[in-house]
Amino acid sequence: MAKELFENTGFPDEDLPTTPLAERVRPRTLAEFVGQEKILGDDGVLRRMIDEDRLSSVILWGPPGTGKTTLARIIASMTSAEFIAFSAVTSGVKDVRRIMDEAALLRSTQSLRTILFVDELHRFNKAQQDAFLPAVEDGTLVLIGATTENPSFEINTPLLSRSKVFVFEPLSAEDVLVILDRALEDKDKGLADWRPVISKDLLKKIADYCDGDARIALTTLELATLSCKPGKDGKRRITPRLVENALGRKMLAYDKTGEEHFNLISALHKSMRNSDPDASLYWLGRMLEGGEDPLYIARRIVRFASEDVGMADPRALQIAVAAQQAVHFIGLPEGNLALAEAVVYMATAPKSNSLYRAYQKVQDDVQRTRDEPVPMQIRNPVTRLMREVGYGENYKYAHEYPEAVTDLQCLPDSLASRRYYSPGQRGFEKTINDRIVFLDNLRRKLKKENSDKVNS
Repeated sequence: MAKELFENTGFPDEDLPTTPLAERVRPRTLAEFVGQEKILGDDGVLRRMIDEDRLSSVILWGPPGTGKTTLARIIASMTSAEFIAFSAVTSGVKDVRRIMDEAALLRSTQSLRTILFVDELHRFNKAQQDAFLPAVEDGTLVLIGATTENPSFEINTPLLSRSKVFVFEPLSAEDVLVILDRALEDKDKGLADWRPVISKDLLKKIADYCDGDARIALTTLELATLSCKPGKDGKRRITPRLVENALGRKMLAYDKTGEEHFNLISALHKSMRNSDPDASLYWLGRMLEGGEDPLYIARRIVRFASEDVGMADPRALQIAVAAQQAVHFIGLPEGNLALAEAVVYMATAPKSNSLYRAYQKVQDDVQRTRDEPVPMQIRNPVTRLMREVGYGENYKYAHEYPEAVTDLQCLPDSLASRRYYSPGQRGFEKTINDRIVFLDNLRRKLKKENSDKVNS
């Protein structure tokens, strides 16, 4: 099979690499490590802890291919402590307990610390994570946990409080280019002996494609090299087509139930709120192309129409609901444009959260005040007894009055002066504000007239 796959590359079978390039060129020292300058630069806290061999329990949080496992291996080569590594994918609590027993023995007999590196720490459930607590608490173990998931959600609180979290950022395109150049020039572990020739533009394309994941970038470069037939001079000239084939279809980093789901919907919401249609369309596309449920997005747009546009443009809610119905009716991919139309409308509409704040005030009053009885004058007297006890007494039918307005009090006495809704001055709310001012003045006039009649 290997001969068939690579028969046009000029590689004898025995020369085919058996270890992936990303593993072969993995940095062995901090000097070789690329990226994460904030925490591993000369003034970085984690760098000082490693250099001084005074590491305490830490959690390394970041996306794949950013150096978490590589850093753990470097620590293993630098520390005087006993270093043990395993993955939560293949190991269980029994292994943890055995390691803790061995660590306790080393500590009592040789005064030797034990550093335990757990890759994919989030794969342990909260109960399993509890197994680490006693040893971490008394210093028997120094835990290094690596995770791609948000520790706030995936690591239990007691363990989190006993550890320092360091955030690994996606590598910049410049960092990835440094890693690719090293792989191209390395004769012992890299690709130099195979004499690949690749333009800076194609290298940059690989660096941009990998989204800050060095492993993906190196794998792509290796595949393009393996797919390239050497010329008469022995050089392998990597073409754009070879790179395109090696890249394949970009797999978007998106988890419909994980943190990225919430990050992206937050980005969409805040971009619309900030009246940025381009950013709004981009984040919408990221979600849709990543496989998000379009009806979930439609529901959030409907919410946005009421929360952030509100009465500044009452048509926004109509547009949002229409988009939801369109997606439900025709599905994807046709429904993408309906959502795009709604997103652009929301982003460019005038904004007001007055309605949102008004309802928050109502919720607060409902929760913290007594359940006031409905004023008698606006109760419906559907029986004779109800009329006799005062239901509907002194009710004024608005349509019988000029402007269909009366001085009738509709709130309970304890809340009579409460103002919940205060419209802003943007969009249609300016018209609403003018109307409310007019109605307030009219009610004051009617109350004064009625008061004068009573007193005369």
